[in-house]
Amino acid sequence: MTSDVRTADTLFTGVRLIDPASGLDQIGEMLVRNGIIVDRAPSLGRPDGVQIIQEDGAVLCPGLVDMRVALGEPGFEYRETIASAALAAAAGGITALAALPDSNPAIDDPALVGMLRARGEAIGSLTILPYAAVTRGCQGQDLAELGLLQEAGAVAFTDGTRAIGSARLMRMALSYARGFGMKIIQHPEDPSLSSGGAATEGELATRLGLPGIPAAAEAILVARDIRLAQLTGGAVHFAHVSTAEALALIRAAKSDGLNVTSDTAPPYFDLNETAIGEFRSYAKLSPPLRKDADRQAVLAALADGTIDAIASDHQPRDADDKRLPFALASPGGSGLATLLAVTLAQVHGGALSLVQAISLLTIGPARLLASAAGTLTKGAPADLCLFHPDRIWQVKAGNLPGKAQNTPFDGRALEGRVLGTWKAGRRVFG
Repeated sequence: MTSDVRTADTLFTGVRLIDPASGLDQIGEMLVRNGIIVDRAPSLGRPDGVQIIQEDGAVLCPGLVDMRVALGEPGFEYRETIASAALAAAAGGITALAALPDSNPAIDDPALVGMLRARGEAIGSLTILPYAAVTRGCQGQDLAELGLLQEAGAVAFTDGTRAIGSARLMRMALSYARGFGMKIIQHPEDPSLSSGGAATEGELATRLGLPGIPAAAEAILVARDIRLAQLTGGAVHFAHVSTAEALALIRAAKSDGLNVTSDTAPPYFDLNETAIGEFRSYAKLSPPLRKDADRQAVLAALADGTIDAIASDHQPRDADDKRLPFALASPGGSGLATLLAVTLAQVHGGALSLVQAISLLTIGPARLLASAAGTLTKGAPADLCLFHPDRIWQVKAGNLPGKAQNTPFDGRALEGRVLGTWKAGRRVFG
């Protein structure tokens, strides 16, 4: 798939335009010319030579911005490639994503940051916003060259799925990153408590004979890093937050004015620990699925603004990674194609409004990443997602777009189908 600067003028009509960034929510029309949004209004007439797309009952919103994706490339192409992830992203309405750095080699070199950005431009359907490693090789020992990585285009620093376990190292990282106006994104799970675990500690894990990870492992690291953010003045972002205790700490820190933000992923507000069933490895995730009280707390935190964004937390795994005894199977779930629809389930259930849901998937993550994406404002690139909120489809592992099929939502019927995705005015899906 390659980009094409020549795009047809397109008029979207009969759609519900939703742009949380500008407060727009109306039935109307939007005109795209030369890949740019040029106007939006209840009625725009019919310019000569324009392509008309009419989808009554559909919603047109900014292309989704996914702030947590493992691409599989470089080093794990057998799980996913940038090209296959781009296909899945387009099918999910995603036009920009932040790529985790814990690849092989890790993204701890400025040239690799530039490579990821260039690959996104070459594919043409996706903007890749690269994270860079906090530590060399994401090994948690020595800080990477944060300044050079930021100059090369890194949007934040993280060690991906590995927690920064050393308090001293985290303090240094927050201090250095503050000097560049950058965030440290933490996988909030105390490694000394979570190592070797496979499921949330409790009755279910005990009954299944699985090594447990105490839910408190998340809150313990969140509490430490909030204190370090206060000490350094640095900015810390907690990824895929999944427990009520951690969310209470984040809520209090934000109330105190600290530079603390967070995201979560669909499994943590749509599923609970019972989804692992009798050793269902597709539902083995990191962090593990929690008790239902935690799931309810995540939903409440989405609704009240404690959580700033919803990310897919896409972690591609090969079938052989999952066809192992549960305790040995690799954690992670694919999430690009299901990100929107699983979020919309909470709209249909009344936990979120449609505008809230779209905000958490577009302008929320865009602002965290200091990206210009996630908006339908006039003059912005026409990165668009057109979806029908009531169209039903079923998730089937093996039939998902892209390479990765390891979805924890396998067999689930969902309401909300992406009808089309546009990148800079060019249709890349639908």
